[in-house]
Amino acid sequence: MTTTTAGAGGERINLLKVLGPAHIWGLGVGIVLVGEYMGWNFSVGKGGALASLIACWVIGLLYTCVAMIDSEVTSTVAAAGGQYAQAKHIIGPLMAFNVALYLVMAYTMLEAGNAFVAGDLMKTVAGQLGHENLDSRPFTLLVIAFLAWLNYRGVFMTLTFNFIITAIAFVAVITLFIITGPWLPGVAVTHKEFLTGLPYGWIGVVAALQFGMWYYLGIEGTCQAAEECRSAGRSIPLGTITGMVTLIIAASLTWYVAAGLMPWEYLGQAYTPLYDAATIFGNKPLQAFLFVGTLFSTLASANGCINDASRAWFSMGRDRYMPQWFGAVHPRYRTPFRAIVFLIPIAVVAAYKLPLDGVITFSILSGLLGYTFMSFNVWRFRKLWPLGTIKRGYIHPFHPLPAIVLFILCIAVYFATFLGYADYLISILVFFIFASFWFAWHRYKYVRRGDQFTMPWPRPKGL
Repeated sequence: MTTTTAGAGGERINLLKVLGPAHIWGLGVGIVLVGEYMGWNFSVGKGGALASLIACWVIGLLYTCVAMIDSEVTSTVAAAGGQYAQAKHIIGPLMAFNVALYLVMAYTMLEAGNAFVAGDLMKTVAGQLGHENLDSRPFTLLVIAFLAWLNYRGVFMTLTFNFIITAIAFVAVITLFIITGPWLPGVAVTHKEFLTGLPYGWIGVVAALQFGMWYYLGIEGTCQAAEECRSAGRSIPLGTITGMVTLIIAASLTWYVAAGLMPWEYLGQAYTPLYDAATIFGNKPLQAFLFVGTLFSTLASANGCINDASRAWFSMGRDRYMPQWFGAVHPRYRTPFRAIVFLIPIAVVAAYKLPLDGVITFSILSGLLGYTFMSFNVWRFRKLWPLGTIKRGYIHPFHPLPAIVLFILCIAVYFATFLGYADYLISILVFFIFASFWFAWHRYKYVRRGDQFTMPWPRPKGL
C-alpha cells in the first residue's frame, strides 16, 4: 500500500504503510538489545555490580514512563520523525528542530558504537584463531555500508531482517541464562564470591545511572516508523510496550549471569561482557551462540539506528528545516535515500575517532534531552487537546505522574553524567545552543509556518 499526496509539480511520493506490531517490536528491541551485550556494564565500573542492578531497575522505570507517554502521543501524531513531529504540532518549530537533532545525534552515535563493537568482536575472534594483528576498521565500515544499503532498499525488508536477528539475539541471552544453571548457586554463577556491596557508596549508585540508560536506550525509536505503520494506533503502543517488557527481562537476566561470572573490576570495563561470560563458562557451542548473538545484536541496533536517524533527517528536509533536497523519497524503494546516504560518513568518523564510552555518552545525552522534552510535551498535549477532543490510539494511565517521574529521573541522570563526563555534557549543550541560534537566524526563514500543522484536529484549548 502506498500513500501519496498532491504537490506543486504533480504527485508527491510518500513512504509505504507496510509495518505491523512485530516490526515495531523488532525495531525498538533491535535498537536496544545490544545494550544487554555491551555498554550497560560500564555502570558496574561506576558503582559496583549492585549499583548497576539498582540503575537497571530505576532507569527501567524512566523508560516505562517514556514508553507510555510516547505510545499515546505518537499513536495520535502518526508521522515520520516521531518526537520531532510531536514537537512541531504541540510546541513549535524551534523545539521541533532541536528534538530532531537530538534524535539524529542519539541514533547516529549509537550506530557508530554498534559498528565499533562489531569490528572489535571480529578482531577478538580472529585473535583467538591466530590472527592477532587483524585491523577491525574494515569490519566497522562494512557493517555501516551493508546496513545503509539494506535501509536504502526498503523498510519492510529492513525491519523484517531486524525482527529475525533480534529474536535470535534475545534467545541467546535466555540460553546463556539457562545453561549457566542459576538454580544451582555456587556451581557456575557465584554471586557470593563476586558481589562486594557498594564500593563507592550511594554516590556510585547515582553515577551508575548514566550507563544504566544503555539497558534501554533507543526504545523510543519505535515512534520513527509511525508513518509507515498500517495502523499506528495499534502497532505503536503494542510494539513499544511489549518491547519494554522484553528489555526489562533481558536486562535482569544479563546482569544476573554476568555479575555472577566475573569480578566487578573486570566487568566494568569489558567491551563484550556476555561473550566474555560464555567464554569463561567454557562451553564452546554456547560461546559460538553468544558470538552470533553479540554480532546480531550490534547489527540489529545499527540497522534500527540508520532507519530512525534517516527518518528524523528526512522529516526536517521535507519541512524545510534542512535543505529540501533531503526530503526526497526514492521512486522505487519508497525510502528517504538521501538522508540515509548523508549520515553514513558521520557514523564512520564517530566510530573511527571517538572512544566507545564517549560515543555512548553522546548518545545517552542526546536521548536524555529528548526524554526531558517528553515530560513537558505530554503535559502540554493533554492541556491543549484534553481527553475526548481528539481520537487517541492509546491513552496512558496515571497522568501526570509518569511525566513528573520522568523529569525527576532525567535530572538525576544529568547529575550522574556530570560526575564522570562533565566535558561531554557541556560540549553537547553548547552544540545544541549554537544549532538553535543557527536555525533561528538563518534556517527559519525557509520554513513554511502555515504548512507545519498537518493533523485534522480542532483548535487547541486556550489558543
